[in-house]
This record gives sequence, structure tokens and C-alpha cells, in this order.
Amino acid sequence: MGLRFETRRSDSPWVDTVWTCTSERATAMTSVAGVRWGLVFWQQAGQAYAGVTGPETRTGTAPVPEGATFTGIEFAVGTSLRAVPASVLVDGGIELPDTTRRTFRLDGACWETPGPDDAEALVESLVRAGIVVRDPLVAEVLRGHRPAVSERTVERRFRAATGLTRGAVRQIERARTAAELLAAGDPAADVVAKLDYFDEPHLARALRSYVGRTARQLREGVGGAIGLDLDQRLTS
Repeated sequence: MGLRFETRRSDSPWVDTVWTCTSERATAMTSVAGVRWGLVFWQQAGQAYAGVTGPETRTGTAPVPEGATFTGIEFAVGTSLRAVPASVLVDGGIELPDTTRRTFRLDGACWETPGPDDAEALVESLVRAGIVVRDPLVAEVLRGHRPAVSERTVERRFRAATGLTRGAVRQIERARTAAELLAAGDPAADVVAKLDYFDEPHLARALRSYVGRTARQLREGVGGAIGLDLDQRLTS
């Protein structure tokens, strides 16, 4: 595939996952829609880089720095950067300035570049400094609670915190889960039933829009490099 992923869940309420990736013989990949923003750090040819990644509402093709190694932090839905509106990051991102192998600059301050085992410590520092924030109402909604405010207020605050509507979050997350199940060998009919798709053509359209793969390609592991850990090396 050209990309070697390893992903682990985080115990931090601010972080969803921490991942590492090495690019091998890959110069481009299929990007996959996602609902979370993140921080990513990578090195290539002796140079260090850092950036903020945003939610992606569709699949596409993205360049891959050849021979690069990456460490990424995917933040929990509902968290955001104090200084950057969530809407600015949707289908985009920001390269961070003054990055070295040891440090990077974010929100006017210099921070130590983390390894995969230091991610939560960095996030705790960013939270204490008020750089990473969250809307507790969004977290409440995601847990299935119904806050005592109007639906319009919920939707407005959800979009402000995430850059996305609740409907878009549900659709993207469902398509990603479908891709993981299909890659693990689940038949398409079972995925349709398990994730409450209307029928297999509905599932196929979602995969085409959000994942950039067909059910057959996911089952057979073909189609080239993809920005999704389909080997299921997910640890805690």
C-alpha cells in the first residue's frame, strides 16, 4: 500500500487517537473524509514540519512526502483551537511556522515537538494555556443527551465547534466504519444491515463520496495508498 499506519486510542477526553505513519514508495494517496481536526508532525530528508489538519468532507487525492515519518494527534469532536475558527480548517489546514526537530510554534508560543508517547502531555499543556478549548454542549450531544436549548442553538454551536453539521458527522463516521468493516472481511450486505444503510447502492455511494474505494477494493486491499488505518492495528 505504501503507507504503514499504527493507531492507538487515547485515554484523554481531549484526544481521540494518536497515530504514526511511514511512507514507503508512495507519492500520493487517497484521502478519506474525517470529522476531526488534528496536529501532525513529520520529517523528511532531515527537515521537520508541523501543521494543523482540518475535518474533510469528501475524498480526494493528496500528495505524500516520500520517505517521510509522521506523528499525528486526532482531537475529540467538539474540541477546537482558540485562535482558529473551526470553519477555516474544513477541507484545509495550516502549516505551522518555525518548526524544528525539537520545537514548533502554535498560537504565538513555542512548544516541544511530541513523539507518539508524549502526545497527551502536549495536549494537557495546550489545554492549560487555553489554546485548545471545547464546547461542553457538543460533548453532551455526542453522548446522546438532549440539552435544554433549542435545536437551532444546538446546531449552531455544533457547527461552530466542529465546522460541520451533526448530519455530516454522522454520515462521515458511518462511511469510515463501513470501510473498516469491509476491509476486515464483512460482507457488504452485513455492513448495510449493521450500519442501517438503505441498501447496497446507498452504501456504495457513501464509500465513493467519503472513502474513495468500492466495497470490493476494500475487501481485496487494492487501490493504492489510502489515509486510513485498515490493518486495524488499533491499541489502547
